[in-house]
Amino acid sequence: MEKQISSNGLTKVQVLIMAIASGVCVANVYYNQPILQDIASSFRVSEAEAGSISVLTQVGYGFGLFFLIPLGDKINKKKLILCLLISLFCLLIFMTFSQNIIEVWILSIAIGIATVSAQIILPLAASIDRVTTGQTVGNIFTGILIGVLGARVFSGYIAEWLSWRYVYGFSAVMILIVIVLLNIYLPNVENEFNGYYLELLKSTLYQLKRFSLLRETSLIGGLLFGVFCSFWTTLTFHLSGAPFNFQSDIIGMYGFVAIAGALMAPIFGKLADRGNSQRSLTIAVSMVIASLVIAKIASNSALAIAVAVLLLDVGVQAIQVTNVARIYTLDAQSNSRINTVYMTTYFIGGSIGTSIGLLCWHLGGWNLVTWQMLAFTLLGFFIIVRPKTTTARTNNKS
Repeated sequence: MEKQISSNGLTKVQVLIMAIASGVCVANVYYNQPILQDIASSFRVSEAEAGSISVLTQVGYGFGLFFLIPLGDKINKKKLILCLLISLFCLLIFMTFSQNIIEVWILSIAIGIATVSAQIILPLAASIDRVTTGQTVGNIFTGILIGVLGARVFSGYIAEWLSWRYVYGFSAVMILIVIVLLNIYLPNVENEFNGYYLELLKSTLYQLKRFSLLRETSLIGGLLFGVFCSFWTTLTFHLSGAPFNFQSDIIGMYGFVAIAGALMAPIFGKLADRGNSQRSLTIAVSMVIASLVIAKIASNSALAIAVAVLLLDVGVQAIQVTNVARIYTLDAQSNSRINTVYMTTYFIGGSIGTSIGLLCWHLGGWNLVTWQMLAFTLLGFFIIVRPKTTTARTNNKS
């Protein structure tokens, strides 16, 4: 049974299912992080060899972002999403019964590629709901955030009580349920791009030249996601050392604080719908600055770090939701290509933030990491508040 687009856009049930599907899907990129040691022990390989699993999954995800998401503007989005999810289901089953580390490496790349369906669901929703785009995108993005943040907690506990293979087995079951629900409730949307695939990729790059707003939001998003990744990558080291000396299960509890922050994302989506995107971004980046100041000044307080986690997560996710809502007002027929540009830049920013964060940790510990994150955030703040030219405002409808 196929749902067609109604004059009222998406129903609440459809948005909820799309949010759940996106979170369940994208979580597969992050399941491996807490269980790398378990996989290393299972196959009797080194930690470095097991660590490659996380890197390869990210590489696959980056590959899918650039080469697959644009197809959402050329072929039926519903069929593309379902094909990717069916592939992901099969890959997860193979991973559950994998026999050696080489199989795991190959499957990790493929799983990373297949999980990009979440980034096709977002532009699909935006192209349907033109009135409350920010709120709809915010709700779906909340599902993505909960998937990202909850994946580490879920996989850690499943691996501890059962085994790492059950993580992928349970994920396959959830993906199968999602496939059935999306097949029933996901609407169909006709696309207008009729060119060849290479023309599609060329057109994707052209979107960056075409819209100054896309360039601005991509840079802001990349910088702040770099802060987010730097924070979470080094926070584990900070909390596992003196004076905290926390174990991994206690550190994982901070993820629940972050999930609470993710639930506030739709509020900022509503602000964007009301034309208050500038205000939303200014408030959000101010929250990130406050978070980092708290993390620096009260670095030895577990409660202060929890407050910093909450403020940082709300701020970064609010920036993301507002940015996505803004770029989906540019050209509905190019949403997938526009999303490709934004998310690829976003992903690159996260990788750079992770690398620089680790370097700063080794050179100067938490103190230097917080300075690095503040520098990134202040640069993003400057881009947000700098005066915009009249031409830019008109061309970008911002």
